[in-house]
Amino acid sequence: MVLLFAERSDDELFRQALAFARGLDGDQLHAVGIDDADGYSPDGWASALAQLIRERAPGAVLSPGSERGNEVLAHVAAQLDLPFAANCVSVAPGDPLRVTRVRWGGSLLEEARLHGSPALVTVAPHAVAADTTGVEVELVGPAPEAQTRMSERLEAVSAGVSLADADVVVSGGRGVGSAEGFVIIEELADLLGGAVGCSRAVTSAGWRPHTDQVGQTGTKISPSLYIACGISGATQHMAGCKGAKKLLAINPDREASIFANADYVVIGDLHEVVPAISAEIRRTRGG
Repeated sequence: MVLLFAERSDDELFRQALAFARGLDGDQLHAVGIDDADGYSPDGWASALAQLIRERAPGAVLSPGSERGNEVLAHVAAQLDLPFAANCVSVAPGDPLRVTRVRWGGSLLEEARLHGSPALVTVAPHAVAADTTGVEVELVGPAPEAQTRMSERLEAVSAGVSLADADVVVSGGRGVGSAEGFVIIEELADLLGGAVGCSRAVTSAGWRPHTDQVGQTGTKISPSLYIACGISGATQHMAGCKGAKKLLAINPDREASIFANADYVVIGDLHEVVPAISAEIRRTRGG
């Protein structure tokens, strides 16, 4: 029997994980979700799922590779001392369960065998076509002894298009120099009808919120045009923007590694180049 954890049963990631689960054991598939009106609690959700695993003894436990899916299954693996593989692109039945997952920012595919039962697996986004047949999801309550509870939910306020959906993204890296320096990045993004992004170094410095971060540990994007300003091109950052159709890189360092992946290169000071691009756009538009 395969146990499928459903954070949300109505989204694309769940339907993709459902396709994986049917491939493992379509005849004995049980989907469960957490009915928690009080909010998200990683250990509370994990404890509830762990109890179901003890009671029903599934052969494998799958979940969408969302932020919560990865976090909850990691907690379950720690509680029950079970093997766990995150963001897998293929899962093959057997004992042990065999999985393939992406490593090193997409440059390597790793094949692994998960010894122990049940094995816990999260499914990488877009790894397989979504299952459209649907499945009934049983809702269970979170464990009452949870050590952490969500006390308040604050919704992020976005003035424009979201980073994940933007057709144009203009990102700044450490080369921008300061939080105030992002004014020119925001201006160019606004002129192009796009979104503002940034590198991990920028969020680590506190210049921009994590919601703006492009990369393996941030948002993965696939715009028509990605403009990277003052970004060196670390592997984890490139993993987040490899879906871009065109990449324009602006950097004063001729040896910047990002140039190897760029379609267009400008070697120069972004504080001069970016305002010049914005000025030319206004001139062309007659504004």
